[in-house]
Amino acid sequence: MQEEEIAKRYGLDLNKLKQEQLKLAKTLVIETSLDIKSINLFAAVDTIIVLDKIISGVIVCDKDYNILEEQYFMDKLHFPYLYEFRSYRELPSIIEAINKLQNKPDLILVRGHGLTHPRLGLASHLALSLNLPCIGVSDFIFQDLEIKDLDIFRNNNLVGKVLHTKENSNPIYISPGNLISIEDSFLLSSSLIKNPHKLPEPLHLAHKYVKKIKEELGI
Repeated sequence: MQEEEIAKRYGLDLNKLKQEQLKLAKTLVIETSLDIKSINLFAAVDTIIVLDKIISGVIVCDKDYNILEEQYFMDKLHFPYLYEFRSYRELPSIIEAINKLQNKPDLILVRGHGLTHPRLGLASHLALSLNLPCIGVSDFIFQDLEIKDLDIFRNNNLVGKVLHTKENSNPIYISPGNLISIEDSFLLSSSLIKNPHKLPEPLHLAHKYVKKIKEELGI
């Protein structure tokens, strides 16, 4: 089904959503708002979608990857899958899961795009919603992006970095969501890699957690 048909079926005005994304994107601050060496608590979020349900899981860990807290939220999907509008599909349940946390993280890692999104990626949308620094980590990039060495450009503007974490494996793509710079997003993500895992360790832990919840719920 074409994007226009899906939008019509769900009563969505994609042009209005695009304008909202662009408006929000203008408020992003791609500068580091904290001393990354002083970060004590990392959060990471991941989601699993099964049929008409979404499970969003969040973990909070310390610098040694000791998990201090895990929370999840399951909901019925209220938004269809549309390539550039993922945050509208996943953000509500992610925020519900994060709001259950007793430990407030210093920074959040997200399986999704930040500045590498054409308008407003999931990491940026979440960062704006929570007013917390977020980093987007993705295993694919949009077709309008250009890679030169380890740098990712859109229209000659630097928007992210390529991070190689495993031999004989595709790289991951790092970009700031908000309140952190491109360089610090890359350096911090690099420092959180723990062999043999491809993703930064907090994201690996979040992925394991949400898979466990899915199994426990039997869906």
